[in-house]
Amino acid sequence: MRNLEFGWFLPTAGDTTAYGLASAQVPSSLPLFDKIVAAAEANGFEYMLVPVQTACWEAWITSAMMVARSKSIRMLVAARPSYINPVLLAKMIATFDQLSGGRICINLIAGQSEAENQSEGIRWGKEARYEIMDEEVAILKALWTTKGPVTYEGKYHQIRGAQIRPHPLQQPHPRFYLGGGSKDAWEVSAKHSDVHLFWGDTYDRIRANMAEIRAMAARHGRGDAIGFGMRLQVICRPTEKEAWEFAHELVGHASESQKAFVKERFATSEANRRVRELAQQGEVIERNLWTGITQVRPGAGIAIVGTPEQVADTLQDYIDLGCHSFCLSGYLHDEEAERFGKWVMPILRERNRERMLAA
Repeated sequence: MRNLEFGWFLPTAGDTTAYGLASAQVPSSLPLFDKIVAAAEANGFEYMLVPVQTACWEAWITSAMMVARSKSIRMLVAARPSYINPVLLAKMIATFDQLSGGRICINLIAGQSEAENQSEGIRWGKEARYEIMDEEVAILKALWTTKGPVTYEGKYHQIRGAQIRPHPLQQPHPRFYLGGGSKDAWEVSAKHSDVHLFWGDTYDRIRANMAEIRAMAARHGRGDAIGFGMRLQVICRPTEKEAWEFAHELVGHASESQKAFVKERFATSEANRRVRELAQQGEVIERNLWTGITQVRPGAGIAIVGTPEQVADTLQDYIDLGCHSFCLSGYLHDEEAERFGKWVMPILRERNRERMLAA
């Protein structure tokens, strides 16, 4: 049984307490990032998800800066297919791993938006991007674990006699996370990931998806190697009334044009389609699981809303399903990290004593 781990989110596009309300926006800055990383580190979080989108600050530079300005937290930073030559990427990750003392893990992202990929010069469609991702991860692992030169003949990449220095500090290599919702994403995750991160969904759906991905992983001889986690938002307040009041204020100022942009810009993403489908089913899909944030931001918009006990209960439901990694976020990100560490983490620690050694 795996130890539980908790990650937090670094909002490199800025923070807010109300989408669509100018006075509630907190712009990106080094002081903002310092404050959030320090709060996450002090409150038991083990890794920090650094996002990639057009609106976000560059993830690799930000990750390197923040790992140097913190003490223990790992950076979960994206490797996107065809963005960086895989030999160079292997060297970048290994160097980061050595210089940081093993504080990097890799988030495999094929891209949520076709329009965004095209705007950045990525000419491959989604199916091809997952094929490229498969090749690139295979090359990374080979370069990190092979003694001597590496030759690789693939559909998209051909390398002959490649070697890198240094090799990673973490053995056999840093961990891979993947959060895609399509069958193509699941296949790459089954073959390569240490953790498959689901976005918020019903318990029945998560249970079924875990079984399917585990069966896919077993075909690669990895049935016991892949772990599972959840990417969720958290709105935790002393009373349920306060939590719901903040939740509705968070999305209450968003314009119809902003909502339409989120819906249209990320329409081709299977995971985004699923959260919109959940939103159409109602505001609450399970006890204290709210769909409201899906209207105003792409990605993981399902939130746990409630008191510390209710938040802990919902997370415990996912733990009991078999999830061990929780990548969370909330508003404002430094304040919500502190609330979670102070109020929710002790409850989860009491219920899962032997599995929360790091926290």
